[in-house]
Amino acid sequence: MLKTQVISIFYTHLTQYTMKMHPSELYFYHSPGQVIDKQTLAYAHSIANFINQIDVVKERITTTQWNSMLMKLNLRAKDLLNKAHPDYQSKIAGNDWDEESWLNILVRNPHLIKSPIAVLRNKAILCRTPSDILKLN
Repeated sequence: MLKTQVISIFYTHLTQYTMKMHPSELYFYHSPGQVIDKQTLAYAHSIANFINQIDVVKERITTTQWNSMLMKLNLRAKDLLNKAHPDYQSKIAGNDWDEESWLNILVRNPHLIKSPIAVLRNKAILCRTPSDILKLN
């Protein structure tokens, strides 16, 4: 338990310096090929003038960056994953992973993320439906 707390404090301290975000810019982490991602992006334009689109499949997101997003989302790494995806079922399901392993799974398998993530100012949301992004406004 203590090791987990130390790691969490370390990541919190580190992410304060590594993920500086412009206050009026919306960061949109997504997979462009997904229908829900395209629809959510359309809604994003109604709440922010500047949208920084990050294709999670093409751009490598570090464990530190994932951890920072997870803290803002108040979720665990495994909560972001699509458990119905065949890759999840064949490679990940049924194993007992610790939190660091889940973060590494996110880094290596970003295509398994079930929904886009939007970050605006100091708030983040996992957009399960396209209109969820409006909660950031």
